[in-house]
Amino acid sequence: MRAFLTMLGIIIGVASVIILVSLMNGLSQDMTSRFESMGTNTITVNVMGRGTNRTLSVDEVEQLVEENPEYLDQYSPKVTASVTAKYDINSVDTSVIGVNEYYDDMQSVAVSEGRFIQYIDTLRRLKVCVIGTYEAAELFGGADPIGETIKLNGSTYTVVGILEETGDSEESSADDVIYVPYTAATRLANSASIGTYYLTAVDTDKIEETMAIIENMMYSVFDDEDAYRVTSMSEMIDTVNEMTASIAMVLVGIAGISLVVGGIGIMNIMLVSVTERTREIGIRKSLGAKKKDIMRQFLIEAATTSSAGGVIGIVFGIGAAYGAGVAMDMTVAPSWNAVVIAFSVSVAIGMIFGYFPANKAAKMNPIDALRYD
Repeated sequence: MRAFLTMLGIIIGVASVIILVSLMNGLSQDMTSRFESMGTNTITVNVMGRGTNRTLSVDEVEQLVEENPEYLDQYSPKVTASVTAKYDINSVDTSVIGVNEYYDDMQSVAVSEGRFIQYIDTLRRLKVCVIGTYEAAELFGGADPIGETIKLNGSTYTVVGILEETGDSEESSADDVIYVPYTAATRLANSASIGTYYLTAVDTDKIEETMAIIENMMYSVFDDEDAYRVTSMSEMIDTVNEMTASIAMVLVGIAGISLVVGGIGIMNIMLVSVTERTREIGIRKSLGAKKKDIMRQFLIEAATTSSAGGVIGIVFGIGAAYGAGVAMDMTVAPSWNAVVIAFSVSVAIGMIFGYFPANKAAKMNPIDALRYD
């Protein structure tokens, strides 16, 4: 029990580092996969305007794509609006996204039944919609929604498709969304201007050149770099990875404090051990043991204790990380580099904090040690 309590600080410190690194790596992988599923060749254009009525029209974006077929492939406006969807006596508050016929291919949006938004829908401003599985369950229960009509903020829309389930059909998940033609969404949003466009690059290796073409066009329209923002999905992935790495470093640093506390615990127990074994030290010195022999004995003991604590901490940390991942429904990705570093630091801390009691034992006078009662 005494040995276990000595190692407890090291165990907690090593386990904390491994748990945090595993969860942060998993979080980073989840977010990266989510962004990659939306296409690493996707470029987003956000129009903020410059205080005038000048906006970016769909025709201008379409012309840009047609004039640069070697760089740009597809485009889609994006118009968002908050609505109340009603069917019979059932209703849900949700978000409507207005897009064109290319959006499902650009963003890997799949339909399980019916169809997605088509060109004719946007051209004729038809009031059709594709609903998520959350809306299908909340509004229609087990009934088939295809061909039925729902009310979006009082306007009647015909359901032409149901999205594939991707978020367990929960509220505010990826399944809690309704797609409509962007030409109809502008009326739901009470705004004629479109603030966001998605474009896809033909070649991800030429993403910077493609972004430059878009930025040049945007500057020619607004004559002000602050009036718009052009970002690529790969840039967002890099930013997310940098953010998660920074957060992981801060958390690991905080967890590392536990290792220092564990080292102090080892030092205290070693000091008690040196006091209890004073006569043993005196006998060894009287039989010819040198200062370095006594020093080596206690340093090895401290390193062995911290090493054992490090091994237990690794096993406990990996197990706890997977347990936390299951409990929080997160991906867990243990890092072998973190395991090696945490174990090495635990051994180093054991030797550093074990040096003081080992040095105290090595400096003992053998006669005084033998007289110690």
